Amino acid sequence: MAKTRTESDSLGPVEVPEQALWGAQTQRAVDNFPISGWVMPAPFIRAVALIKLCAAEVNQELGLLDEAKANAIVDAAKEVVDGAYADQFPIDVFQTGSGTSTNMNVNEVLARLASDRSGLKIHPNDDVNLGQSSNDVIPTAIHVSAALQLMHQLRPALLHLRTTIEEKAQQLSSQVKTGRTHLMDAMPVRMDQELEGWAHQLQKNELRMRDCMKRLSLLAQGGTAVGTGINAHPQFAPLIAQRLSEWTGIQFQPNTSFFESLSSQDTAVELSGQLRTLAVTLMKIANDLRWMNSGPIAGLGEITLPALQPGSSIMPGKVNPVVPEAVAMVAAQVMGADQTISIAGASGNFQLNVMLPVIAYNLLQSIHLLSQASQVLADKVIREFTVNTDQLQASLRRNPILVTALNPIIGYEKAAKIAKAAYQSGRDIIDVAEEMSGLSREDLEVLLDPMQLTHGGIQSGG
Repeated sequence: MAKTRTESDSLGPVEVPEQALWGAQTQRAVDNFPISGWVMPAPFIRAVALIKLCAAEVNQELGLLDEAKANAIVDAAKEVVDGAYADQFPIDVFQTGSGTSTNMNVNEVLARLASDRSGLKIHPNDDVNLGQSSNDVIPTAIHVSAALQLMHQLRPALLHLRTTIEEKAQQLSSQVKTGRTHLMDAMPVRMDQELEGWAHQLQKNELRMRDCMKRLSLLAQGGTAVGTGINAHPQFAPLIAQRLSEWTGIQFQPNTSFFESLSSQDTAVELSGQLRTLAVTLMKIANDLRWMNSGPIAGLGEITLPALQPGSSIMPGKVNPVVPEAVAMVAAQVMGADQTISIAGASGNFQLNVMLPVIAYNLLQSIHLLSQASQVLADKVIREFTVNTDQLQASLRRNPILVTALNPIIGYEKAAKIAKAAYQSGRDIIDVAEEMSGLSREDLEVLLDPMQLTHGGIQSGG
């Protein structure tokens, strides 16, 4: 049997592992919620610790916490913010809906560390949690952790992916391919135009997230139990927002309504929707790449993706588009997480939302997955794929839809007959058009030039 020590809380004594830094309330949560084995994400724990650090500084400034205790709490919190003691936060995601268990877990660990280091008796509720409630700490930590992960992880990854696509597009500006609508042959496009569409999708995703930062920067801290600010100094909310701003470089401020911050998670739902939109974008890009790479003999075979690993345990020589497939699975996971967050966001009853931990978990997981997927897609696929120029040109020559360029000259009906004849005969469109349109070969070479057709407008010959 592992050695234990006895800790107590308002419900009585509890046996806690001897070496654990946590106390009775954390242990009760460990015992009560052996559900998934998923713990709260590290960025979330660091955000809670940062809130405790700033709260100690503010409470000292307001004369509510003596300097020695405040310094001890700050020093302990700095270590947790830096990633230390990660194994001391064992509580399952599926816990009390307010996240009280995680808040008390951090309070107890910091109180133990601060007490051991300073020789003072530092209480997890009276000192570390002074002027706070789980009901404002956890919503604040959701905003702070999500804002930090957006700024330091997702936005740089998206910029990297978009820049990589734009650089690749410039390299491929001379490559013309058959456009496709409904997966069927359409008018030509250049490869740079196709990739430009992806880049613009990503740019708009970046802009949406940047706009959401305005609302992520509004904090619940100071609302305490129900939004009235009971037991918090009147200056606590603006001062802790100021300290969090100084520590993070993000301009945080108290929300104008703590009742909104505690009872709803609309901003988290909004951000999740934007993450879902990004997931849709990445799935579109991933599937385009899969189609373009398909074959190499019986598919489109327009591009060749890097051969990263053997593709089959039974078919020698088979290579699959593994990274686009992984990215598509990430997209599916994020879309599912958005559904969870939406349901959780609708679970605010009166003065408190009661699915805060699962919102935090899924939001931060989605940000992480999308960041990593974007990085891998840029480095292992976009930067490295090659174009099969001969295949592109052969498809263009056989594409009867090029006859669309003749509509203004010979009319839609006659052009349709030429296209139909080309389909039936399998001949190049220019040869059939020379026989049926009444236009010279010289004019047709100008009118049906695929590169010229990618510039739009009405074509003119001879």
